[in-house]
Amino acid sequence: MKWEDFRQSENIEDRRGGGDGGGGGFALPGGGGGLGMGTLIVLGLVGWMLGIDPRILIGGAEMISGGRAPQVQQQQASRPSAPPADQIGRFVAGVVGNVEDVWSEILPAQKGVKFTPAPLVMFTSATNSGCGSAQSAMGPFYCPNDRKMYLDTSFFQLMQKRFGGGGDFAYAYVIAHEMGHHIENLLGILPKVQRAQQAASSTAEANALSVRVELMADCLAGVWAAASNQKKAFLEPGDVEKAIATAQAIGDDVLQRGAGRNPVQETFTHGAAAQRQQWLMTGLKSGQVDSCNTFSR
Repeated sequence: MKWEDFRQSENIEDRRGGGDGGGGGFALPGGGGGLGMGTLIVLGLVGWMLGIDPRILIGGAEMISGGRAPQVQQQQASRPSAPPADQIGRFVAGVVGNVEDVWSEILPAQKGVKFTPAPLVMFTSATNSGCGSAQSAMGPFYCPNDRKMYLDTSFFQLMQKRFGGGGDFAYAYVIAHEMGHHIENLLGILPKVQRAQQAASSTAEANALSVRVELMADCLAGVWAAASNQKKAFLEPGDVEKAIATAQAIGDDVLQRGAGRNPVQETFTHGAAAQRQQWLMTGLKSGQVDSCNTFSR
């Protein structure tokens, strides 16, 4: 993936530890394959992978305890105006900048909706969010309350070290998926899902709605990649295969098997491996937002 000439977004809040805003960074890991997030199994249903905790949609700011999540002290002041200087920070800012540029064109063109950016907060270990405490073990997520994305960049190391996966496009897919949730919010989908989940008669019904939200975000990540590649030809051989492997590896059924359990569809919150692969490829092939309507199928 050729990302070095991407515009560096200024909508980055760098809350990582360190003195100059670049602290806490690390060399961008390489490699290819898939990824997973086994630590999220420990947290049950809390943002199993790359997305929104269903209870954030239901309760606005409820986390695993079922009540208001404890607030934690911010590690340092946010710095949204100066792009980071370290390698991983530059990569994140570059991907966010490109995702912003793409959506600022295609969202008005395809849906008649103005795009407004969602800042990305980089942090180390824990920080505050509009949805309560943000912690590394939750994985990357989007908070609809403050319309920000949250990412502890050590997540990329976990992708490589624990699961033997990674690669620039896989990491970019993580960020694009979270921006996909922001697009859902701008389209008015997340508030509708919240109301539907509040009215759900069972946890399984609420989870099924969460799966549709997550699969749509996968598809929207594919839409971004298709549109960006058409303009910049940033994809390199093997990138799409890595994305497919990524989508397969983060399926709820794969994660549950990895935790030594038999997959139970009623507990899925993000979708099975085949579904995640299918919807990512739908976005990649079509480049159209309307192709991502997981609620119509």
